[in-house]
Amino acid sequence: MLPLLILALPLLEIAGFVVVGSEIGVLPTIGLVLLSAVAGSVLLRVQGFGVMARIRTELEAGRDPSKQLANAAMIVLAGVLLLIPGFISDIVGILLFLPPVREIAWRFLSKRVHFASDFSGFARRGQPGRSRTIDLDEDEFRREPGTNPNPDSPWRSLPEDQSRRD
Repeated sequence: MLPLLILALPLLEIAGFVVVGSEIGVLPTIGLVLLSAVAGSVLLRVQGFGVMARIRTELEAGRDPSKQLANAAMIVLAGVLLLIPGFISDIVGILLFLPPVREIAWRFLSKRVHFASDFSGFARRGQPGRSRTIDLDEDEFRREPGTNPNPDSPWRSLPEDQSRRD
């Protein structure tokens, strides 16, 4: 079904251009296409920053950001659809920018896709003990030059004379 839709979409877009162009004229049709591309880029930028802030808030609160990540993906898809010339892709893109449509899409996706995540290692603000990050001072760790704990590692230490040449 998807390959058929991919093949039919350009034909439908051309038909949309012909219908709209015959109703309002060539220059207004080109103007609408350019206006939708500009609107898509502006909406993508504004909405994208908002979604990234909501993702950060979810992570800081220790909650699963799957819904916000799905919203971000739908906003990116909406922006790309608005940037593509054509009225059908513009209609779908505008619909994806609407939060109720994204909510419906999220309900559909969440039932069919399993989002595996483990955010228990992220520290909440004011709770530094929850983080899995180990921070060492300069004097707490050192490695002697020329020693390598794993001789098969691709990250071997170079002899000092080779490292000076590079």
